[in-house]
Amino acid sequence: MFEKLAQIWRVKELRGSVFFVLAMLVVFRIAAHIPVPGVNVAAIKSLFDSNQLLQLINIFSGSSMEKFSIVMLGVAPYITASIILQLLTMVVPSLEALSKEGEYGRNKINSWTRWLTIPLALMQSFGMITLLRQSGGASLINFSSLQLILAMFSITAGTVFLMWIGELISEKKIGNGISLLIFAGIVSRLPSQVTTSVSTFDASQIVNMIIFGVIALITIAAVVIVTEGQRNIAVTYARQMHGNKMTGGSTTYLPLRVNQAGVIPIIFAISIILFPPMIAQFFVHAKTAWIVGGAEYIIRLFQNQVFYGVIYFVLVVAFTYFYTAVIFHPDQIAENLQKQGGFIPGIRPGKSTAEYLQKVVTRIVLAGALFLGAIAVLPLVTAALTGTKSLVVGGTSLLIVVSVVIEIVNQVNAQLSMRDYDKI
Repeated sequence: MFEKLAQIWRVKELRGSVFFVLAMLVVFRIAAHIPVPGVNVAAIKSLFDSNQLLQLINIFSGSSMEKFSIVMLGVAPYITASIILQLLTMVVPSLEALSKEGEYGRNKINSWTRWLTIPLALMQSFGMITLLRQSGGASLINFSSLQLILAMFSITAGTVFLMWIGELISEKKIGNGISLLIFAGIVSRLPSQVTTSVSTFDASQIVNMIIFGVIALITIAAVVIVTEGQRNIAVTYARQMHGNKMTGGSTTYLPLRVNQAGVIPIIFAISIILFPPMIAQFFVHAKTAWIVGGAEYIIRLFQNQVFYGVIYFVLVVAFTYFYTAVIFHPDQIAENLQKQGGFIPGIRPGKSTAEYLQKVVTRIVLAGALFLGAIAVLPLVTAALTGTKSLVVGGTSLLIVVSVVIEIVNQVNAQLSMRDYDKI
């Protein structure tokens, strides 16, 4: 490890990228402590501590939600906008064609995602303010109409600021910027959680703590194994004559990862599963009886741990397949192989190769998707067995942290390998 750190330090460009990313994360954490004026921060924190749904929302904002900071929404509106655009890309032919136009198409869709983030952030900021008002009353938030508008624009500006920081981080090719911001928010909670655990230590809970520690170690090991697992597809390149020289005839491997989607399915699933109960909160005080009844039913339904776990599992599995379909294009891979004179032994080039690759990916992603879904709901199962909810949030956090760390390590290693290759 120390040798790898020394290699990073010796490469000026990579060293600068690391310092830049760290500086951006520091800026993010500073912004997370700047509250929106006119709120009772202490009362809001107490409300979040007593509400499991709000705790889960708070994790993905890096604890900035309970501080009611200007970046309280985190990157949630940007993630929601990404989901909407990616879904539309799969059903709207013009968007699908645009996504296949290489860098130009990607830049265009990314631009639309940024613009869509703004109205979504405005709506979500209004929704969160309304939700907190209904949950804690005027003692939490007491805004005039002008203060409400200013708060909404401040929170939206904070989201756009984080979106910009995330894209700047991604350009440095040291992990995905959006995932890194979520990672930084989760890690920032560790000191306070450790302090709380030490100060409230109870000898009667030592068995549960040991169980949680063992589960955490097993989870970390399993996530690393599955994330790094891959199926190598043999690819042979035909021999070709170029003048008097014979080229080709070599055999390489096309790696297909078991979990190509990484941590994105978890983030997508959380974003979707939080939506219905949050919307239902707005209608619990409606004047129409059946609307109130429906809203209360949805809230109770999502508070049911069995229903919540099943929906969470299904969404993680579905989004794993969905995101893999978005980023993996067997037709393009088959076309590129054919252009380069490569073929998979026993498989005809072109359409047959694309179908074979799709079949293999569908099979191996099934294992990755089921594993990811199982790990996601494992804390709920553990909480039911041990009678404590301390891991309901921790499992999801652990999964995200491990996946992001692996992604960072892989990208840094790739940059180091590329520079070593350039020196040859």
